[in-house]
Amino acid sequence: MKNDEIIKLIDFTLLKREKTNEELMKFLFKAKEYQPQAVCIFPEDIPYAKEILDSSISIAVVVGGFPEGSSNCEEIVEEIRMAIKLGADEIDIVLEPREDDNYPNEIELEKLVTMREASEGKILKVIIETPLLTERKIRAITRMSLAVGIDFVKTCTGKRGGCKERDVDILSYELMRHELTFKECLGMKISGGISEKHKLMRFIELIRKNDSKIIDEKRLRVGSSSLIENLVTIE
Repeated sequence: MKNDEIIKLIDFTLLKREKTNEELMKFLFKAKEYQPQAVCIFPEDIPYAKEILDSSISIAVVVGGFPEGSSNCEEIVEEIRMAIKLGADEIDIVLEPREDDNYPNEIELEKLVTMREASEGKILKVIIETPLLTERKIRAITRMSLAVGIDFVKTCTGKRGGCKERDVDILSYELMRHELTFKECLGMKISGGISEKHKLMRFIELIRKNDSKIIDEKRLRVGSSSLIENLVTIE
C-alpha cells in the first residue's frame, strides 16, 4: 500500500490536555498539509480547527472521558450533543470495560444505544480498550457494538496498552461475520502504538486475511499522532 493511500486512512491525533495554542496551531497546519482522513481532538479545540481546516478533513472529537470512559449516560449524551453543536463530524468515545464476569451486559447495551441515538447520524467510533479485555469479552462487546450500528469499533486509546495482532484479527473477523450474517458493512479503527509503517502493514495483512473488503471499501481507520509524519518523511 502506498504512503498516500495510508494517509487517507489516518485519524491524525492530538489528545493532550496540557498543550499550548502554538502546539495546536502547528498540529492543525500539519493536518492541512498532509490531508489525513480526519483529525482527532478534544471538543474545546473544534472552533480553532474549523478556522484552519477545510471540509476535506473531518473533525473527530473525543468525548465522554479520556482515557477512561464515563459511566453516566446523561453526561455522555450532553457531551456528544455539545460536540456536534460545536461542529464535530465524527465522535470517538470510550466504552469503559468492567471486570465483571458478565461483561458486557445490559449496562453496556444501554450505553451503546444512548451513544448511537445521541450522535444524530454522525460517524460514531466506540473504543473498547482491547488491552484490558479477554478474547471472549472482545468478541462479545464487538458483536454488541456492531448490532447497535456503531460505525467503527476501535481497539484502544493507547493509554492503557497498545494494539496487538490478536485484537486486529478478532475485530476484522467479527466485521466479516457481521456482514455475512446481517448484510451490513461496518468498520474498524486500530490505534495504540502504531507509529511505523511495517507494523501497520502487518495489521493490514491480518485484516485482508479475514475480509479484504474492509480495506478496499475504506472501512479501516488508523489512529496515530506520529505515523503520518513518518510516512511523509520516507515518501
